[in-house]
Amino acid sequence: MSGPAKRTLDLNVETWDLAVCRLPPDAAVPDWAMRGPFHAITRTPAELSIVCLSDGVPSGVRAETGWRCFSLAGPIAFTETGVLSSIAAPLAAAGIGIFVISTFDTDYVLVPGPRLADAVRALESAGHRIRKS
Repeated sequence: MSGPAKRTLDLNVETWDLAVCRLPPDAAVPDWAMRGPFHAITRTPAELSIVCLSDGVPSGVRAETGWRCFSLAGPIAFTETGVLSSIAAPLAAAGIGIFVISTFDTDYVLVPGPRLADAVRALESAGHRIRKS
C-alpha cells in the first residue's frame, strides 16, 4: 500500500512575533488581545486561549511568547486532505513543535521563533515553497 501523494504548498513567513496566552474560561476578552494584524481567540469550557502579538501581552498573563508564523496560501477547500500533515510531518521529523490555527480560508502554523530557520529548511526540504515577507 502506498502513502499519500506528495504535495507542494506555498507558505509565507509572516513578520509577527506572537504569543499564545491562557486565561480563565470565564474571563472577558481583553482589548490587548485584539490589537495588531493577527489574533485568534478560542473559548472552551476549560480556558480562554488567545494568540496575539507578543508585545501587547501584559505582565502577569500566562503566555508562551516568541512564536513565528507560516501562513498557507489559500483558500484551501474543505475537501482537501493531508494539508496539515504535509507540514507537520517534516517539522516533527526536525524536532520542531507546532501550534496550528485554522480559519475558513486557510491555516496558520506557528513555530518557536528560535527554530524558524530550521523550520524553513525542513519545509523546503519537503518540497514546499517558502516566501519571506
